[in-house]
Amino acid sequence: MRDVTVLNKEGLHARPVMYFVDLASKYDSRVSVTNISRGTEKVDGKSAMDMMLLEATQGSVLRIEACGQDAHEATDALAALVGTGFKTEAPHQPEQETERGWDDG
Repeated sequence: MRDVTVLNKEGLHARPVMYFVDLASKYDSRVSVTNISRGTEKVDGKSAMDMMLLEATQGSVLRIEACGQDAHEATDALAALVGTGFKTEAPHQPEQETERGWDDG
């Protein structure tokens, strides 16, 4: 079991939920999450619909629990993801500009 704080400004919206669910789904363990700041029920950490029900905003504390052979690895990885503010992608590279403006390709 790990308690982690949602750091990103937008909270737990669709994109971070999908990052979480995708990562949780890589583990065999059952994963559940509770927003202990709001006192929500446990939800399935492998279900995007369930995770959206947490309504976790910036500063919310989530309790991540897992049960199974790889439970420790799952909770550590998921806590790390939340702890980085769901930073999983390379920084966005701006489109190349031409002298006329944006390059249409």
